[in-house]
Order: sequence, then structure tokens, then C-alpha cells
Amino acid sequence: MADLDAGVAPGTQDPGALAARRDRAVHAAVAQGVVGGEDRPLAALLDVAAVREAAAALQSAFAGVAAPGQEILHTFAVKAGALVPVLRLLDDCGIGAEAASPGELALARAAGVPAARTVLDSPAKTEGELREALARGIALNADNPQELARLDGLVDGVPGGHGPGLGIRINPQLGGGAIDAMSTATATSKFGVALRDEGAREWVLRAYRERPWLNRLHCHVGSQGMPTATMAAGVRETYELAEEINAAAGRRQVTTLDIGGGLPVNFTSDATTPSYAEYARLLAETVPGLFDGRYGLVTEFGRSLLAKAGTVLARVEYTKSAGGRRIAVTHAGAQIAVRTVFAPEAWPLRVAAYDAEGRPKAAPDVTQDVAGPCCFAGDLVARGRDLPELAAGDLAALLDTGAYYFSNPFSYNSLPRPGVHGFTTDGDGAVRFHTVREPQSLAGIVAEAGGRHRDTLL
Repeated sequence: MADLDAGVAPGTQDPGALAARRDRAVHAAVAQGVVGGEDRPLAALLDVAAVREAAAALQSAFAGVAAPGQEILHTFAVKAGALVPVLRLLDDCGIGAEAASPGELALARAAGVPAARTVLDSPAKTEGELREALARGIALNADNPQELARLDGLVDGVPGGHGPGLGIRINPQLGGGAIDAMSTATATSKFGVALRDEGAREWVLRAYRERPWLNRLHCHVGSQGMPTATMAAGVRETYELAEEINAAAGRRQVTTLDIGGGLPVNFTSDATTPSYAEYARLLAETVPGLFDGRYGLVTEFGRSLLAKAGTVLARVEYTKSAGGRRIAVTHAGAQIAVRTVFAPEAWPLRVAAYDAEGRPKAAPDVTQDVAGPCCFAGDLVARGRDLPELAAGDLAALLDTGAYYFSNPFSYNSLPRPGVHGFTTDGDGAVRFHTVREPQSLAGIVAEAGGRHRDTLL
């Protein structure tokens, strides 16, 4: 059998190959005991080839529209996959890290991501975080005037000059997308300097004029649910402001534009839409000067790099009927699919049915709910979904879960975090699993819940 890890040409992704690798991996996961046993009712799988393909597609897309030699740093939003081996894999693919907390900085450092390919973004950076970034040469974007004032007192103490790339994050206030919580360019967003507020634009121009060490400008208007046209409009406003700053300074003060990430993901099929190539072409059409080589670029994509690579496998423990509705009770619920359970309209997931041996089920479709193990009635990952009828011992697979679902757990009911396993295929088609994160033990849960301090409150 062909080696599916060979993937396809850089810049493209094959939905058929993605689905074939997934089916093969599910079968192998059961056969090799990764999932399905009494102590392994839940596991997360990550398709290493899919991650490499996504990284190659991103790099190829921007290289295809950029000027020869234009500097482009692609970083991964660590929050989308806060696992050290994942960051190490992406670093091996040439993708840096965009961190938004001390913990995320520590993960990037543990993964070996160079400081020169790390960016710090957060609306609540402490003085300690700022000092660390400056000392290590990590680029950062100030979120507000108070943070910039704090930087004023720190940059002169950096040995050898003013350290890494320093910029200001702006909010062009272009409005929201389909998911309010994912929209960061609304009139009242907590992120960045609200550019259309009275006096804000003038303040930004003055801030750069008074600080020659400010050499970047950053904007990120949102992610899932955000139209790509709005994303491109945010990049255009960033570019136009940089041009205005440089004209006022009489020199190229702003040399790098950080255009954020946020490319939405299609959660309805294995197709990758929109593609990085489509978005790069849209940027080139919307902001022609962006790719003429005068500015270095930084991107901060997250969900779009990992989502298609991930599958959560959950054993069906019981099936039942209530009010005429079939219900499959599984081990995947709010503890791993937080957004899907609490905001199902915004975050629907595809569910695939596999039998107890990990083979795709071919039974007739039946309308059913797919429930999780959490002790509240709304713990459903799919409602009224037409699927092959699930039976006890089968596996329900939550698709497109490579981003956020593995690394953003919800500790309700003290359910253990599942193990995360990357998979690759050999030349003979054999699937090999590679531990990304061990399954959480009950002892680990007790320790996390203060087990060492049992008698403290007596």
C-alpha cells in the first residue's frame, strides 16, 4: 500500500487522503490498544502528515504572492495547540510561535522554538513578561497606552539597544463576524488601540514619532466566523496606517507588519476551505503594497493549521431511547468539546461512526443524539444527528478537532484528560503512534485537586 504520509504537492491538501489516513488510524488505534479498552475509553489522534501539509500550504501560498526575498515569519498561535511536541513539529516545519501568556512562552521555549521566531501578544502582559521578552529578543506588540508607557521605562535597560521588534496592536473597529466571541475588531473590543475613537489615530502617530524603537504594527480582527474580506480589510487598514506613520517620520520606521491569523475552518467536510492560497491572493488584491517587499510580514495562524489533523475517539458506553429519540452515551463531552457543548450553533462538529474494531459503520442512518459523560443534561456533542446507529462498544469520532479540543480541557466532574497520540504511516502502510501527551491518571486528578493538602483546612 502507498505511503500516505508522502502527502500531496506543497500548497495543496487532498481530502480523500486525509479521510483514508483517518480510517486507517482509527482501526490501528483499536488494534494497538490506544483506545477502546476499559481504561482507554477516550483518545485523541493527530495526523502528522496533515500538519506538515497545512504548514507547507501556508508557506507556499504566501511565497506565491510575495516579492523575491521578502521576509515572512509564520507563527502558530500556541493557544490552539498548547502541547510541546506539537510546537516542536511545527517548528520543524518552519513555523514559529505566537504566545499570549507566560505559560505559552514556557511551552514554546521547551519546544525549542527560537526567540527570534517567537511573538508575545496579550492584553495583560506583566512587567516580568515584558522584561523577559526584551531580554530574550522576543518580538512583542503593546496592547494599550499604559503598556506602552511601561515599555518606556524598560527598553533603555536592554543590553545592546532596544531589543526585538516592538509594535502596537491596533483595532480598526471594522465590526464583528458570525461569532461574537471570536470577533476582535468590534467597536468595544478589549484588544488593541481603538483606532476610530476620538484622538486615537493621532495618539498612535505621536507614539511612533516619539519612539524611534517602535518598528512594527499589529492587527488581528478575528477568527472563526469572520469573513475573509473583513480580515483583508483589517490588513489594509494596518498597511495604510504604517504608510502614514512612515510618511510622518520621513523614513521607514515601521518595517514589519504583523497581520495576525484567524483563517476560518470548514467544519462540514474534509475539504480545506477557505485555503491559504485563496486568502493570500485576496490579500494581494486588497492590499497590493503588502507584498512589494518593503515590509516584513508576520502571521499568527492557529486553528487552520491543526483542525483537520485531529480526531477524538470516544467509546460508546450505553445506548438508550428517550421520548422516541435514540441516545448514544459516550466518553467525549464538555470536558473535551467545551465550545461545541455550550455553543453548538457556533461550533458544530462532524461525528463519524466506527464499530468496535475501528471500521467505518455501514448501518442505515438513524436520528440520534451523541451525549458525553458529564453530569448535566446539555452535555451533547451532536443533537438529532443522522448517523449509522451507534451501539455499545462502538466508537464515535469527533472530526476536525486538532485545534483547541486537545489542549483546552474543562475539568468538570474531574474527568481525566485523554492521551494525545500523533500518528504516521510507514512505507508498507502500517500506522505508528507517537505519544504527545500521556492520558491523565486518577492520581494526577487528585494531585491537581490539592490531594497533598488534604488536612489544610481542618
